Amino acid sequence: MSITVDRSMEAAQPAAPKSNREYWALAGLLLATAVAYLWNLSASGWANVFYSAAAQAGSESWKAFFFGSSDAANSITVDKPPASLWVMALSVRVFGLNSWSILVPQALMGVASVALLWATVRRYFGGAAGLLAGLVLALTPVAVLMFRFNNPDALLVLLMIAAVWALLRGVEDGRTRWLVLTGALVGLGFLTKQLAAMLVIPPLALTYLIAGPPKLGKRILQLFAALGALVVSAGWWVLAVELWPADSRPWIGGSQNNSILELTLGYNGFGRLNGIEPGSVGRGASMPGGESGGGTPGPGSWGGTGITRLFDFEQGGHIAWLVPAALILLAAGLVLRGRAARTDLRRASFVVWGSWLLVTGLVFSYMEGIFHAYYTVALAPAVAALVGAGSVTLWRHRDAVGVRIVAAVTVATIAVTAWILLGRSADFVPWLRWMVVVAGVLVAVAMLVPAALRGRGTVVVIGAALFTGLAGPAAYAANQVTSAQTSGLPSVMTTTANTRSLPSVGPQVDGETLGAPGGAPGAPGGRPGGGPSPDGMGGAPGGPGGRPGGGSPPDGMGGVPDGPGGRPGGGPPPAGMDGAPGGGPGGPGGRQGGGMMSADAPGDELTALLRTDADDFTWVAATVRSNAAAGYQLATESPVMPIGGFNGTDPSPTLEQFQQYVADGRIHYFIAGGADQGGGGSRGTASEITEWVQSEFTPDTVDGVTIYDLTQ
Repeated sequence: MSITVDRSMEAAQPAAPKSNREYWALAGLLLATAVAYLWNLSASGWANVFYSAAAQAGSESWKAFFFGSSDAANSITVDKPPASLWVMALSVRVFGLNSWSILVPQALMGVASVALLWATVRRYFGGAAGLLAGLVLALTPVAVLMFRFNNPDALLVLLMIAAVWALLRGVEDGRTRWLVLTGALVGLGFLTKQLAAMLVIPPLALTYLIAGPPKLGKRILQLFAALGALVVSAGWWVLAVELWPADSRPWIGGSQNNSILELTLGYNGFGRLNGIEPGSVGRGASMPGGESGGGTPGPGSWGGTGITRLFDFEQGGHIAWLVPAALILLAAGLVLRGRAARTDLRRASFVVWGSWLLVTGLVFSYMEGIFHAYYTVALAPAVAALVGAGSVTLWRHRDAVGVRIVAAVTVATIAVTAWILLGRSADFVPWLRWMVVVAGVLVAVAMLVPAALRGRGTVVVIGAALFTGLAGPAAYAANQVTSAQTSGLPSVMTTTANTRSLPSVGPQVDGETLGAPGGAPGAPGGRPGGGPSPDGMGGAPGGPGGRPGGGSPPDGMGGVPDGPGGRPGGGPPPAGMDGAPGGGPGGPGGRQGGGMMSADAPGDELTALLRTDADDFTWVAATVRSNAAAGYQLATESPVMPIGGFNGTDPSPTLEQFQQYVADGRIHYFIAGGADQGGGGSRGTASEITEWVQSEFTPDTVDGVTIYDLTQ
């Protein structure tokens, strides 16, 4: 077997297209992407109410805009920096508060990401490679999901692609300004999702150290300049928050000590790697001390880790379709560059995209803290770029026997991967997996026959190869486009929207791990039909409720509605934690608004009540947890205090502070729900406030929700 090694030098500038057809194709790709991302967008409503409420707050208050506060009265911030909120808040200021003004910017960032990836790949590999990379990104299921959702990930992905674009421009001419721009873009990524943006730093630094044109000493100095730009572009906001007097700014949500540095290094930083996340909740709540002692989640609480994590039932349909092929194409591309010059631009491209995929993929595979399947959108650009660049590189060297064998193996791998992933959804277009496999086999065989890769037969081969690689992701993507996404934790793999913390936008996967720990409606153990869930996430043999050895799940995380209050075996759920009608503090029958990951829209009577004399109060209401508060805030467009922040575990406000707010007449109503009745530590702050309100004020029920008038 022989492989032809390309030792040619690369041109610094891209070759001009031979005709306008490429740009017509690009226009068609971007238009189709925009239609797909915007289609049926309003069906998702507010999507992630946590961020939608913060966008509303930022549109009303510049102080809330700057800090990323959950409410315009600035009681507490969201648990991320505010860059993505700035985009949404400005849109709301211009176009008014509605789901379109919040979600359209995400879709447009998706289109921009596809365009920028096309430009970056095309510059070094040609128009066909750029178009293929853009198409793969546009159709990757997790990308379709997140570019139609309002989590920070849409802006994060766009900034990460832009950083690679700038870095490769620096590899072209060695100018320091490109390295400074690279660092600044990563810094903006930090202001979007903190240390998640840092995963791209090792690939960027490694690529420039290998391929940058200047001498090694200057390359190192240039990288320090990039680091300085990163520190400045991210650090100005961090410094401002740290120096701002604590008594005149909102509490830093997600921190236990009102510190942005603690949030950065703890809950949103190393805690994601080692699983030690003070103030967290969910799978960690079942760890010793976590459920009733206010303890800290432990390692492994968020499912099994390991090299196959990206391919398991929960993550596979999001991203895994082309990951094996991307790795094969990465290796082939590096080999085919052979002994090309150190500054070879195509090899530099393979290095930066390949190391991005490897570094981020390995971190996701082994991180023991909070991990959701939609995080894998950070892998989508690298996979798409490698597929586009690698496929075209193999095609250009198809005269070599070894290259044709590698191409055949790549196509066969894609077909097998699709067969496995589509096979997990037995009722979802069951004929598709057979068509993909047949097409994959035919293409793999054709790759071994030189005559099939010449003349008119090439069109058939290329078309069949595209079908093999993209039919499965496209089917998942189409399913998402026609589905609503209405929760803080988006997923492409669950069913029955609005009944679990992971809403449905894709086919049911046999054996999948459902949204939140503790189970799903309808069956113990967290799976439709019962039985244990894989990865220890959602149930184990031994009892209902999704916990080894039986017993009820942690605070409302998926309780089964087969007993009073919606928990296995009966009994009311902890207050406000996705409680079903019939339980919760404040009296029987009180339907508590919102749960940990979702928020109910209040009824007309309750909305009207909250709006009454709203301008006379700093907060028209207070309730435990940000998502519960968000539903009321978006309905009234007035500040609602989210006690305890997102998890309900932040010590903000304290009981004494809350009592003073009430004494000063700054809060009108308290809406029951959300407090952990037995919690200690910071979680006890919410409980203390709830218990004090219940002991001092008279409950009333409006639209099935228990409320307390704090002015009486």
